[in-house]
Amino acid sequence: MATLHQRKTHPTYVEGCFGCKIGTQKIGYCGQGGNDASRQKAWDRELDLYASAVRDGMQPETTQTAGVRQSIEWSEKTGIPYSAENKLEHDTNTVLERFAV
Repeated sequence: MATLHQRKTHPTYVEGCFGCKIGTQKIGYCGQGGNDASRQKAWDRELDLYASAVRDGMQPETTQTAGVRQSIEWSEKTGIPYSAENKLEHDTNTVLERFAV
C-alpha cells in the first residue's frame, strides 16, 4: 500500500527523500496499561524457562527467573528433580549422614 506521500509526490521509494524515509518507519508496540513489547518478551522468556523446568520434572517454587534457575542448579548438582519435598528430604539426609556416628 502506497503512503500518502508516495501517491502525491512519487510512486516509488526515492533514496534521500525525507517523506519516503518517514513513510517506512514503524511505530513501537504499546500494549494496554502502559506495557511495552520488551516487558512482554521478558515475561514470556520467564514463563518459557519455568515451563521447561516443569517438563524436566522439576517443581520450582516460583515462576520468577531467579527461583527457577536456583531449582535448575540444585537439580543439576544433586541429580534429583527439584521440588520442595525432594529438597527437604535431601537436606535432611545430608545432615543425618554428616552427624551419623
